[in-house]
Order: sequence, then structure tokens, then C-alpha cells
Amino acid sequence: MFIAFITWLLALTANLGYWGVFILMTVESSFFPFPSELAVPPAAWLASQGQLNLILIILAGTCGSLLGALFNYYLALWLGRPLVYKLLDTRVAKILRIKQVDLERAEAMFLKNSRQATFIGRLIPVVRQLISIPAGFTGMPLGPFVALTALGAFIWTSILALLGYILGSNQSLLIRYYDELQLFIFIAAGLWLASFLLKKRRKYLAGKK
Repeated sequence: MFIAFITWLLALTANLGYWGVFILMTVESSFFPFPSELAVPPAAWLASQGQLNLILIILAGTCGSLLGALFNYYLALWLGRPLVYKLLDTRVAKILRIKQVDLERAEAMFLKNSRQATFIGRLIPVVRQLISIPAGFTGMPLGPFVALTALGAFIWTSILALLGYILGSNQSLLIRYYDELQLFIFIAAGLWLASFLLKKRRKYLAGKK
């Protein structure tokens, strides 16, 4: 199943090419919860096989991330803080799994040190998608925002690309440890499910008090 999924993902990425990486990373950096781990590593895997160029993949991913961040920046700038937080209470936000608490954390991080948060935030899951919003709230100067966002996105995209390239260059290792990977994924999924159910139970019990 795992190998079949990888094969399907590689075939999809091959059809999408650099534009696919660019578009998917744009989506990943905006409000939509698309994991960058499904966009860059498969393309880098193909680069290890000579089908794509690793440098162009990194550039496409970085540019896509920057465009998605600019989308969030201008959306927050135009709508303003009260309206953005009001939108988080809508059904659409819940479907997209955008939580107010996550934005509050990103905003608190940004207010402590705006430039550091803009850069470091690109390397942190969840925060990566949201850190551009408080930058828009406060009207952070566009020059530093673009430079720091692009640098952070370049580093994150490069890490993902190198991981994908290394895996693609060592497919025999992936096949050799296929059973171990399946077990790891199964255990990780089980732990996540147990944690999710435990949180739900705690909320339920708290609501009954």
C-alpha cells in the first residue's frame, strides 16, 4: 500500500512538473491545509532519476511559498484583524481546520519579534501558513516581509527537496526497510488516534461539569 501510494504520487508529480510544485506550494502557504511534504519530496525524487531539475524544484517551491504568504499578508491587510478573526468562526474555516488558537499563537510569536517570527515561522508546521497574517494586520513593511519569507521558504523547501532526492537515490533502502516503515506509520497513526480520542473525551467530560 505504501509503495503504491508513492508510485501514484510520483506519477502525479511527473505530470504536474515545476508548475505543479509552484501551485501546490502556493496553496500550502495560504489558508488551505495542504502539506508541503506531499509537494516537494516527490518532485525531488524524480530529480534523482534525472526527470526534473533539483534547483528548479527548489526555486518553484520557494516562489510558490512566497506567493501564498503574500496572499495571506494582503488578505489580512485589507480585511483587518476583527474581520479575519470573525471569519475563523465560520463553517468554512472549520472545514479547512483553521483554528483561532493557532492564529493567536502565531500572532503572539510575531508580536514578540516580527522579523524573527517571519523568518523562523516558515520552518514551523501550522505557524508556516499563519505567520503572514499578523504581518498583514500590523502592516509590516513589504521589503523585509518578502526577503525574510523568501529566505525561510527557501530553507524549508531545500530541506524537503534534499530529503526527497536522498530517498530517490537510495530506493533500495526504502524497499529493504519497507516493513519497518509500515510498522512506524501504523504506530504513529495509532498514537495520533489515541491522542485525538483522549482530547475529545476530555472536552466531553469538561462540558458535562
